[in-house]
Amino acid sequence: MITLSDITKVYKNGPLEVQALMPFNVKIEKGEFVAIMGSSGSGKSTLMNIIGCLDVPTAGRYVLDGEEVHTLDEDQLSRVRNRKIGFVFQSFNLLGRQTVLQNVTLPMMYAGISREKRNERAIELLERVGLEDRVKHRPTELSGGQKQRVAIARALTMNAPILLADEPTGNLDTKSSNDIMRLFKEIHQEGTTIVLVTHEPDIAEHAERILLFGDGALLKDTRKESVRS
Repeated sequence: MITLSDITKVYKNGPLEVQALMPFNVKIEKGEFVAIMGSSGSGKSTLMNIIGCLDVPTAGRYVLDGEEVHTLDEDQLSRVRNRKIGFVFQSFNLLGRQTVLQNVTLPMMYAGISREKRNERAIELLERVGLEDRVKHRPTELSGGQKQRVAIARALTMNAPILLADEPTGNLDTKSSNDIMRLFKEIHQEGTTIVLVTHEPDIAEHAERILLFGDGALLKDTRKESVRS
């Protein structure tokens, strides 16, 4: 599903260069649940942005679901993001003036899906995450856990084969974090490939595989025989 070969990332600021990612190779198979761990500045967020087609590597080859991502222009990358990747962010990234329903339908609107079909799909997903009674609410009327469930529903609208989550429990209390991780595990069991960035070991333990980064280098790639139920 995801193949990263000799990937590097260098940021330039005038004469200064910062190597955010050292050369590394990683392959993530379809249906895997992978956690990317590391402290601040380890390169994990840069890697997430590359996998999510929000940034491009300085060098190396990135193949996503058989497509050579590193050769695509911005319009092509936008189509890949819309159809193949669902995003969940720490800060939720919900539109404050829009209702819960409107927030969830946004990816489908960009894809040209009719209002009737996108509303039907959004309500179905909001029922799935337990928020069918919050359809007309706005984000300011929701708890942090509820906002993240809205974001997950939005990420699932296009049936994307990959779900990317960047510190999805970072702004949540313990109970809400556990609820969100149970939801991720349900989604994973249905066949979705999940790549999750976290600095929290107990959150990473829910994954099948952990990639540990430090100072831009891949330090360890651990596959687990069993994970927490």
